[in-house]
Amino acid sequence: MDTAFTRLVGVRHPVVQTGMGWVAGPRLVSAAANAGALGILGSATMTLDQLREAIREVRARTDAPFGVNLRADAHDAGERVRLLVEEGVRVASFALAPSGELIAGLKAAGVVVTPSVGARRHAEKVASWGADAVIVQGGEGGGHTGEVATSVLLPQVVDAVDIPVVAAGGFHDGRGLVAALAYGAAGIAMGTRFLLTRESTVPDAVKACYLAATVNEVTVTRAVDGLPHRMLRTPFVDSLEGAGRVRALLQAVRRASAFRRLSGLTWSRMIRDGLALKHGKDLSWGQVLLAANTPMLLRAAMVEGRTDLGVMASGQVAGVIDDLPSCAELVERIMTEAEEVLRSLEAFRAVR
Repeated sequence: MDTAFTRLVGVRHPVVQTGMGWVAGPRLVSAAANAGALGILGSATMTLDQLREAIREVRARTDAPFGVNLRADAHDAGERVRLLVEEGVRVASFALAPSGELIAGLKAAGVVVTPSVGARRHAEKVASWGADAVIVQGGEGGGHTGEVATSVLLPQVVDAVDIPVVAAGGFHDGRGLVAALAYGAAGIAMGTRFLLTRESTVPDAVKACYLAATVNEVTVTRAVDGLPHRMLRTPFVDSLEGAGRVRALLQAVRRASAFRRLSGLTWSRMIRDGLALKHGKDLSWGQVLLAANTPMLLRAAMVEGRTDLGVMASGQVAGVIDDLPSCAELVERIMTEAEEVLRSLEAFRAVR
């Protein structure tokens, strides 16, 4: 299926596997790329050396284009951009809007820049700064999310910018792809659906929790870091919501210490990051510390399988997913379903 996005990044199908921390590693990314989708490495939880190694592993597994997701507010964002350029990565995606300088540097090196946004004004901003495409996530999406549903947000963004728009939040099948195309998108991006594939390295017990979840059990909470965060509701999430300020602060300090050891960040660096996050937001210091080490809460579940001590970021779509296909099977199924829907619509038009 040929769209403005497939032409831009050089993939066969207008499908993106999003850059999920602890989940989107070389095995999943290369499998998605080999299936004809755009696989994106989740680099926020990697050191620079780990990122370089992961990029090279993906390249050893596939000749197809792939991307890397970056945090625009990371203290070493410039170094990571240089690494992508050195390694010849095709696409750079961002969870937060990158600066005009970062965009310009990547574009000068031939890297396609595709920020993720959750509001029309953010899409307009990055488009004016030179972004090549934009991924728009509606409120159904997993992780940090907004309040506007994809069906409302997507057409707003499509009408506001003249670059390819990829729709995210609530997609898992061919019908969704056709719906996104009807709104004017040039493709769809999926996180939870790719997390629930055989190539995903998430522990089987954790995948079982996702498969067992109903739509109503995928909730939005501010208890993790003070910002709206969509995840599976678990007893651990309930405990975070019910913890008092002192208990929450002690838990946050303990996890922040663990994250500091794992990431190699100094306490001063973490405090500066926390101050930057706290600025302009009504967050307690416990929430600031939790925000700084939210990766540890995700790692506990996504890597260690400790659903009792970690959080499981999830799109609402987890409630309607009931299988674990390979990436190749998933992408082929989505494209087959999309073609069938398009044919049925054409037949409907002919009858009328």
